[in-house]
Amino acid sequence: MNARASFTRMDESTREDWGLIVPEAMKMSRSLPDRVLDHLRLLDGDFGGFPVDRLTHCLQTATLAHHDGRDEEYVCCALLHDIGDTLGSFNHPDIAAAILKPFVTEENLWMVQQHGIFQGHNFFHHIGLDRDMREQFRGHPHFERTAEFVERYDNPAFDPEAEALPLAFFEPMLRRLMAQPRQSIYKAAMKP
Repeated sequence: MNARASFTRMDESTREDWGLIVPEAMKMSRSLPDRVLDHLRLLDGDFGGFPVDRLTHCLQTATLAHHDGRDEEYVCCALLHDIGDTLGSFNHPDIAAAILKPFVTEENLWMVQQHGIFQGHNFFHHIGLDRDMREQFRGHPHFERTAEFVERYDNPAFDPEAEALPLAFFEPMLRRLMAQPRQSIYKAAMKP
């Protein structure tokens, strides 16, 4: 059993306590890609009425982006864009964006965060919503990037006959992306 901190309130913690906690947090952060991959696997077989299951949709989206020559960060965003479907039924883009936030650029983060509203242009009118909801963002620096993501990669990734590279193909990319956060309030404290 690992040694544990002795405080019962955070304001009673000591440097010695944090000397125990930080190495454990570093171990946990190194296994983040494993937990993300496990969560993606939960989407396997979850069709939710769609023509392909949610994992296949994510894999097809990432496959299209990869074949189009997008960089690894973008491809990982495509892979994870709907990872929140099972935990955030009413806000799945927020879940994906929260996972990706420490590791991606602002433009990719915004793209993932807003992709649901942009995808809505293709179907909101069928469910009684305003299909032009994305227009509230017209003029935003990342509007066109997000519209393109949906049009080229997210929108066409519901085809049972389309190629979907296996999750194992994307795993090294995801591990490289999550190896070191770009931005985090904990970044300095978590250096090996």
